[in-house]
Order: sequence, then C-alpha cells, then structure tokens
Amino acid sequence: MFSKVNGPVRLADQVAALLSEEIESGRLAVGDKLPTEVELVKQLGVSRTVVREAVSRLRSAGLLEARQGLGVFVLPRRTRPLDLEAEASQTKSKVLQIVEVRRPIEGEAAYLAAARAAPDDLARIRQALDAIDAAVAAGGDGVDEDLAFHTSIAESTGNPVMVSTVRYLGEVLRSGIRVTRANEARRGDFIEAVRQEHHAIFTAIEAGDGEAARAAARRHLKHAASRLQDADDRFWTEAQDLAVDLGTAP
Repeated sequence: MFSKVNGPVRLADQVAALLSEEIESGRLAVGDKLPTEVELVKQLGVSRTVVREAVSRLRSAGLLEARQGLGVFVLPRRTRPLDLEAEASQTKSKVLQIVEVRRPIEGEAAYLAAARAAPDDLARIRQALDAIDAAVAAGGDGVDEDLAFHTSIAESTGNPVMVSTVRYLGEVLRSGIRVTRANEARRGDFIEAVRQEHHAIFTAIEAGDGEAARAAARRHLKHAASRLQDADDRFWTEAQDLAVDLGTAP
C-alpha cells in the first residue's frame, strides 16, 4: 500500500505527511482502519518508534483515533488545526498571530462574563483557575486547564455563539497555546506573572467589573505576546517539534 520513505527530512515527518495525504485524498476514508504498526513498519521501511511518533501526531491533529483492542481509525475532519510545520521565524509569527486573534475575543468574553455570570458560573471559573495552578504545581503544561478556564468564561456570557467561537479557537489554536505555555514555563517569573494575570481576570469578573475584566484579559494576552518576543531562536526551533505533538483536542 505504501512506498518506503527516505531522505534528509525527519522520517517521522515524512510518515506523518504520507499518512495525512492518504487521509486528505480519501484513499484512507473516514472509518477506515489504519494498517497495524507491524504492517506500517514493513511497508514503509522505518522503525516502530518512527511509526508511533507519526501516528501520535495525526491522533493529536484529530485525524486518527485509537480504539482499545481494535486498532487506529480515521476520524471525520471537523476543523483544520493550525499548521506550525515551518521555519522557526514563521512559527514565531504564527503563534504571535494566534495571540493577536485571541485578544479581542477573550477580552469581550471577559467583559460579558462580568455582567452576566451567575454564582454557578463563577464557581466553574474558579474551579478552572484552581485546576491551572494544580496542573502547573504538578509539573504539567496546563494547556487543557488553560483552555478550560477561558471556555468557562465564555460559557458565563450566556452567548452560545461566543462559547462555540472560543471552543473552536481552542481546538484550532491549541498548538499555539501549547507553545505559549511552554515558553512561559521556562522561567519562574513568567509562571507567576501568568498566574497573577489569570487571577486578575477572575477577580474582575467576580466583582462584576466588565471594563476591568476586559482590560485584564487583553493585558494578559499582550504580556503573553511580549514573553514570546523575548524567547530566543533556540526556543523557536524546538517549538516546531513541540507544536505538532498536541494531545487530544477538547
């Protein structure tokens, strides 16, 4: 079914691209079962580690799903994740563009949440905020918890379009958010700054101060952009690999 891969490009990149093309073209249709790991190793002439990394990337991108005891299957393509397979400078540009898109949307969500959040909504936002702190304290990247925090704010607006928009952005822009949080995890002062920024957003929402909530959310993302600007070339080179290993989408 597949031809052997070789060349100067990383083998896992080649295998992931090959499988992705099979799915995009329809040669591997929705619901089709992927050949087994052993079969792929034989057909492609690569190691099991390479196959596993490539399949993991496509699972993270929402193209494949592993079903225990059954195998790996092709999923319907709901959204097209952001492509961060690029030069380091392009990766940096794309991630900064993500922050730019998030700023007005999340700022407005915080503004509306401050005016509309019910006690139950505030409890959910607080729970999500605490979950970020717990994840970071446990050594995690906090990506899922970060997304849950911003989604809980959107849910508190009572606007289903806002909720859908924030959820969609979370799914499509997850890779950029992962890179942003990886950058912030490099330094203790960054971690503490992010924690304080998140708490400032919640405090303003809890107080019912829409202007302060909007300002806090926009300030948080402005500072996120500044922290990314400070990252050196080595970080951005490493971010190219980080961005394709995204975990499952929310």
